[in-house]
Amino acid sequence: MIQKTLSLGLIIFGILLFNQCKNTEKTPKGDIVHMETNMGEIVLKLYDLTPKHKENFKKLAKQGYFNGMLFHRVIKEFMIQSGDPDSKSAKKGQQLGNGGPGYQIDAEFNSKLFHKKGALCAARLGDQANPEKKSSGSQFYIVVGKKYTDEELTMMENQLQAQLLMPYVKEFLQDPKNTDWMQKIQEKNQANDRLGLDSLLQELTNIVAKKYPKIKPLKFTKEQRQAYKTVGGTPFLDGSYTVFGEVIKGMDVVDKIANVKTDKNDRPLDDVKIISVKIKKR
Repeated sequence: MIQKTLSLGLIIFGILLFNQCKNTEKTPKGDIVHMETNMGEIVLKLYDLTPKHKENFKKLAKQGYFNGMLFHRVIKEFMIQSGDPDSKSAKKGQQLGNGGPGYQIDAEFNSKLFHKKGALCAARLGDQANPEKKSSGSQFYIVVGKKYTDEELTMMENQLQAQLLMPYVKEFLQDPKNTDWMQKIQEKNQANDRLGLDSLLQELTNIVAKKYPKIKPLKFTKEQRQAYKTVGGTPFLDGSYTVFGEVIKGMDVVDKIANVKTDKNDRPLDDVKIISVKIKKR
């Protein structure tokens, strides 16, 4: 599963219950994949920097594993997803997304690889069932995303940082000496004051961050900011899902798929099918 947005509301709710295309720099080396779909060809590069994911994808492709699968989840300005073997024989309107080869792959996070438009990434189970963020054995998605401003990216950094520090914020709020903070949060929440909640959360995370200086602040690099401002992407997924390749040709096909009509489960009304996936030798 892939979360579409980073919700500040969910973060605050957790506190209240005490309950995270083309790059502008030279792209990493890797093997080439030709993915033929019924809407056109997509050419991808599998990164050498993520060897476990690269070799697994190549193995499945050579077995013909992906042939006949559907892009079963498509969300405009977000991503297109495939890799569920159950989709090969799925009936019209059948909900998909739980199938796979029966194994997971260890996460391979790399700060050089991020969710720019056209990034090839591994889907996975959510954090609660999968705290190690292991990838699905076969399900993948291609990022479509959207463009962001500097202000939006800075706000996202603050929210991601708050998510990272959330366990420590909860600990802070559970201290009897800090009950006044809890009261402030409840008042802002009851007043539906989102800006006030955001300001309080930022103030809290700053206090907690000083207590835990070893926790590194989350900041987008210059390369990330440039890519997200110029070609777009889904920056809120960075560090949570493994990026293991990118589209090098056929982004127009990806965009075309991303704009098809879908049902309430984000499945295309008319099947978008992978015909074949072939690996090109270097």
